[in-house]
Amino acid sequence: MAQERALDLVGRLTMGQLVRINRATWDIEPWLAESWTRSTDGLQYTLKLRPNVTFSDGHPFTADDVVFSFEALYDEKTSSPISETVRVGGKPLRVDASGPLTVVVTFPSPFGPGLRLLDNVWILPKHRLAAALKQGTFARAWGLNTPPEELAGLGPFVLEKFEPGQRLSFVRNPHYWRTTADGKRLPSLDRVILEVVPEQDAETLRLQSGQSDLIATELRTSDYAPLKRLADAGQISLVDVGDGYDADSFWMNLKPGVFGGDPRASWIQKDELRRAISMAVDRELFLNTVYLGAGAPVFGPITAANKKWYASGVPHEAHDPAGARQLLASIGLVDRNGDGMLEDARNHPARFTLLTQKGRSDRERAVAVIRDQLKTIGLTVDVVMLDFLEVVKRIYSGNYEAIYLGAPATDVDPASNLDFWLSSGAQHFWNPSQKTPATEWERRIDDLMAKQIATTDDSTRRDLFDEIQRIFAEHQPAVYFAAPHVFVATSSRVTHITPSLIPPQVLWAADTIQVR
Repeated sequence: MAQERALDLVGRLTMGQLVRINRATWDIEPWLAESWTRSTDGLQYTLKLRPNVTFSDGHPFTADDVVFSFEALYDEKTSSPISETVRVGGKPLRVDASGPLTVVVTFPSPFGPGLRLLDNVWILPKHRLAAALKQGTFARAWGLNTPPEELAGLGPFVLEKFEPGQRLSFVRNPHYWRTTADGKRLPSLDRVILEVVPEQDAETLRLQSGQSDLIATELRTSDYAPLKRLADAGQISLVDVGDGYDADSFWMNLKPGVFGGDPRASWIQKDELRRAISMAVDRELFLNTVYLGAGAPVFGPITAANKKWYASGVPHEAHDPAGARQLLASIGLVDRNGDGMLEDARNHPARFTLLTQKGRSDRERAVAVIRDQLKTIGLTVDVVMLDFLEVVKRIYSGNYEAIYLGAPATDVDPASNLDFWLSSGAQHFWNPSQKTPATEWERRIDDLMAKQIATTDDSTRRDLFDEIQRIFAEHQPAVYFAAPHVFVATSSRVTHITPSLIPPQVLWAADTIQVR
């Protein structure tokens, strides 16, 4: 019912999908579907489900649960934001059961990534939720007050207890279907407890003191040195995963009319402003200050770590404060009173408020760098720190001027992140869920993405996506500065982890984790 990092983690602990994208290799793996065949036209997939699989409450898993899950996903009363990510050309997939353990998935048109799309869809228990779907209450069927024993899933763990603002406790699912190569039942762990720790400093201290076995996301670069000393002493394990796929970004609210009669409306949504901001920020300084040099400068949402899809030929804005001032002058922002700061044609100051997440020290350092660098070209930035959920609320309500935050991808293939690239997408955050494209360049990206996903030829897909990245770089609806190098830290007793470059770095493969 939502696309949030914490909920994705809970889903990966308690739910299952037909196919899984391996977050280490990025290959698609058989999961609840043990095999499949594709029709010659590439539109239809016949999936054979694993036999003798049951939900955590012991109820058999069949093709009816798969059909039901897609019915719930696409139901208008459900209004699931995930629904937008499981469509091709804006149309839903057709999912039919041709037998108790056979499912036929028909795509409305050719789709290059094929079944990768299904990694986003948790298979839900029809026997638990069918009545809610029929009554139009599916979206509220499982809420914060639902007793854990009423939940059922196909994942390695089940929720045992939920203490709001404190912790979620999960225990081993005795009915989980996976086994080790020598036949031992998974998961290997008996229990997983997710502690709610709002501040990263406190989270790291818990790891250092042995109160926690791992942290939910990648290690902050500022924590690397002290944790490296502990790793050298054998007290923790430290894994260097590599330069990251994801980078936080800066964006302005580009929803048409949102600034109404505000005197800044003539310039605050202009491409030139965002390009000037990109030119004004010294990315090497940003990288060194925010990530202590551990990472790489970036200029768009696809980083060089994503070797298959990164467009190396896209032009990059050089650090050029003088050029940035010229761009701002072209939209009427000049220093009219000689105080070193810019004003518009009505003599109003060139000023805006930038929101970010409170308690994330890297983001707090990042907005400080942005504020200070933009001051050198005459822009005044007021920084406000808010709780993460409040920032998300502001995004979807449109009640903000500028935000610095991250939008992590779920897959390296761009077609798996259509909700970001398409103007109609819920994660198209500078102006989400547009009924029709607000700009001509967004319409062009929509058209190119439609072509990109409609072909199975990798070379053609790459060429089309290169063009999409060029358009994005030209208009910069979101400005990117640096991607951190990813380190993963765990207590020394944790073994058999498979770290990934994207969150959740370790718990995406929780069923195979062991402890000494």
